Amino acid sequence: MSRTTSWFRATSPRRLLVASAAGATVLALVAACGGGGGFSGGSSPTATDAAGPLSVLIGSSGDAETQSVTAALAAWDKQSGKTANLTVASDLVQQLSQGFAAGSPPDVFYVSTDQFAGYAANGSLEAYGDKLDKSNFYPTLVDSFSYGGKFYCAPKDFSTLQLIINTDAWQKAGLTSADYPTTWDQLKTDAQKLTTGGQTGLVTTPEWARIGAFMAQAGGGLVDKDGHAAVDSDANVQALTFVKSMLATGAYKFASDVGAGWGGEAFGTQKAAMTIEGNWIVGAMQADYPNVKYAVVPLPKGPGGAGTLQFTNCWGIAADSHHQNAALDLVKFLISDQQQMAFAKGFGVMPSIKSVADQWKAEFPAQAAFLDGAAYAQGVPPLNGIAAVITEFNSQLQALRTSDPKTILTSVQGDLKAIAP
Repeated sequence: MSRTTSWFRATSPRRLLVASAAGATVLALVAACGGGGGFSGGSSPTATDAAGPLSVLIGSSGDAETQSVTAALAAWDKQSGKTANLTVASDLVQQLSQGFAAGSPPDVFYVSTDQFAGYAANGSLEAYGDKLDKSNFYPTLVDSFSYGGKFYCAPKDFSTLQLIINTDAWQKAGLTSADYPTTWDQLKTDAQKLTTGGQTGLVTTPEWARIGAFMAQAGGGLVDKDGHAAVDSDANVQALTFVKSMLATGAYKFASDVGAGWGGEAFGTQKAAMTIEGNWIVGAMQADYPNVKYAVVPLPKGPGGAGTLQFTNCWGIAADSHHQNAALDLVKFLISDQQQMAFAKGFGVMPSIKSVADQWKAEFPAQAAFLDGAAYAQGVPPLNGIAAVITEFNSQLQALRTSDPKTILTSVQGDLKAIAP
């Protein structure tokens, strides 16, 4: 499973947090062209939908996702009497940016949390969220797609991080399910017990999208409850200091240290006995490492209690779309109970709506910890420019083993204050 098929998902197994530098540059140029209701040069949507099919653009994790979305659009076509044409992007951020800049964006499309605020700020997105039953979405998902006091777009599904344990390695170390770690100290001890000559106790990627879970468990995060920059908090220093102490033991390594592209690959090849990943790892294990037995358990609590990260996309509707009514009807169909469960079965995502929580847990009981994490998860702050800040944070986290945590956090705090004072 390729590491370049990103985490911000809600659908893709393991995407990188941010766009490429080229894609980010295109987005910045597009943002500079934005007007209040779309882009200069683009036309406003008509009161009545124009003739012709809807265009839908997604970034797919693979054949299973593409087939599931194709089937959903076909079902909507049959129900509505309209047509929706699907395009699978090779570079979603770049293709969206080019469409917006040309005044001809797709009608409906995936929007990631790290790009959302930029699109909302420059007028690219239709703010249709208040036309939905907002109360049925998990509150943190609504927060992820709210900007300037408006709920913009429907979270399509989501993922949370939890601890993935190789149960054979666990048993060989003399451990039982009663020993699953519930505190940082226990995690550190277990990782040391699981570390052998060819296997490291815990392996993740060196990025906020994994290490940030420890920040949440310490009671920290990128921003405080009021949305102000809080990267250099004492809680975050404590979190990174703990991670550095684990790295120093050799029982925690980064994926590149063991010759893997991401935590799931290290885990699947059994170079890691534990990893921290989202529920997209389930599909990767089924496809690439079907003989590796594992358990999904809650991440241990830290000094601040339970904490994890969540990742999601929304169904964006272009402000310049000439099919506003049909686009909204399509989105409502795609986020319905029946269709969200079909996506869950088709390519392993978690529904963004609470109304099918019990049904999802009954269908996937071994993955229940992922959904339980919704109650205490932190998302990517909806800030214009957050992608660049996290890119810089990630670059510094790669050197955490030999760097001072406070120095790293102080540096990133300066970057974040520029967009979240």
